[in-house]
Amino acid sequence: MNLDLSNKKVIITGGSTGIGKEVVTLFAKNGAKVAIFDVNDTEGIELTNQLNKDGHEIRYWHVDVRDSNQVSGGVMAAEQWLEGVDILINLAGILQGASINIEEFPDEVWDSVVGINLTGSYLMVKHVSNYMIKQKKGVIILTSSGAGVLGGSSSYAYGSSKGGVHGLSLVMMDKLSQYGIRVHDILPGSVDTPLKNSQIETTRDITGNQDEYKNVKKILVNPEGIAKIIYFMCSDEAGLLKGSIRTE
Repeated sequence: MNLDLSNKKVIITGGSTGIGKEVVTLFAKNGAKVAIFDVNDTEGIELTNQLNKDGHEIRYWHVDVRDSNQVSGGVMAAEQWLEGVDILINLAGILQGASINIEEFPDEVWDSVVGINLTGSYLMVKHVSNYMIKQKKGVIILTSSGAGVLGGSSSYAYGSSKGGVHGLSLVMMDKLSQYGIRVHDILPGSVDTPLKNSQIETTRDITGNQDEYKNVKKILVNPEGIAKIIYFMCSDEAGLLKGSIRTE
């Protein structure tokens, strides 16, 4: 089985922490050239410096994925540095508004979550696909969630935004396949990341249910395992793969 992604040119959003950090590390250690887009500058620069020190090719850009100008400029600069874009892995996302009733849900939280999770996905695909279409090849991985596709989200905004990302991936899969571009969305479950831990802590604080918090905490999975799945999805061995991939 050929899982060699060495010399692949990759843009990873949300690469400073959580699943994104594990994906960046895995791709870099396997010889890919990686551009990180994030707003968590301290963590992103620290990761970039460490991986460069170890002999890998990594560069960091501060990019707010809600901002079309920042995305456009970042993608242009990254594409020039990478000398092409083979893979986009869009992991930038937030979860806010957990356990807030719909009649009390803050509009600004809705706008922020939908802006980063859904609009950010759209803008990244829009600007990266411009280069992939010219190349006649590419792989795009978006991040949705079972909370948005299957229901059961703790946040109205999060579930809605991730459902939108799922729909976007299905449309993109159909429209971009003619250009040799493969599009998937991955639906991570309960993963031990800062985002998930913040959500379950918020829910515990609102509901006072310490037992539920402990039970959820026990089942969180290692983000390194999700990174390995994404790595496979981006390889040539996954060429026959279609649609969405669910994980624990």
